[in-house]
Amino acid sequence: MPHPIVIQHLQPVSKIGTLAALRIVSLVPSQTELLYDLGLTDAVVGITKFCVHPQHWRAEKTIVGGTKNIHIDRIQALAPSLIIANKEENTEAIVAACSHIAPVWVSDISSLNDALDMITSIGALTNTVAKATQIADTIAYNFNMLSLPTRHYKTAYFIWRKPYMAAGGDTFINAMLSAAGLKNAFAHMPRYPEVTLEHLAVNEVDLILLSSEPYPFKATHVAELQAALPNAIIKLVDGEMFSWYGSRLLQTPAYLQRLLTAL
Repeated sequence: MPHPIVIQHLQPVSKIGTLAALRIVSLVPSQTELLYDLGLTDAVVGITKFCVHPQHWRAEKTIVGGTKNIHIDRIQALAPSLIIANKEENTEAIVAACSHIAPVWVSDISSLNDALDMITSIGALTNTVAKATQIADTIAYNFNMLSLPTRHYKTAYFIWRKPYMAAGGDTFINAMLSAAGLKNAFAHMPRYPEVTLEHLAVNEVDLILLSSEPYPFKATHVAELQAALPNAIIKLVDGEMFSWYGSRLLQTPAYLQRLLTAL
């Protein structure tokens, strides 16, 4: 019989059951970092190759594959008591396969409130409620303290090149743009639509943010776009600050404030 699959907001966390001896496999980089900041070093036994924070865990934990391609046999050998996944990062097939090994908790995040709920829910799952609540409360406070721009820059946030792909309205990136007082030019489109330079011109985009991940935009790409859109402000940005929804959010408001000040 498969173990329970609990999706954030759809079922109570208590459905997981009692987790006496925690052995956690995390399939989501930003949630892996959260587990570290919750003090769960001894409990985490497996992570993905994209779990780059904390860096030293890559040498200490078993790498179970990528977020979309896992080695199910490695996870099985770790005998986890809990597997933590995400609805966007991991496929349904991965979640289903993992459910034959251990209970799977799946986050579903498209807003800051979703992220805060995820943090406190993982705290409840792992008996780290006090620390998780402290992290979530600090994040919420820091976002509330942001000084937003008086001008609502019409913004395109690029995650890919050839073809150009931008963040749409139902993404966590869109939530971060909104939190910074920036107007997403593609908020009316779902997920990560392909866009052209003509789209940018028609939508009168005046700010373009080029993410460091998943496509590693560089200064040469800024110049390329600037030549096509001479009136736009174009900046390279740290993708983790816009798309990581765990404890990395402790750093995001200060980063956003610096970005806004530089506009």
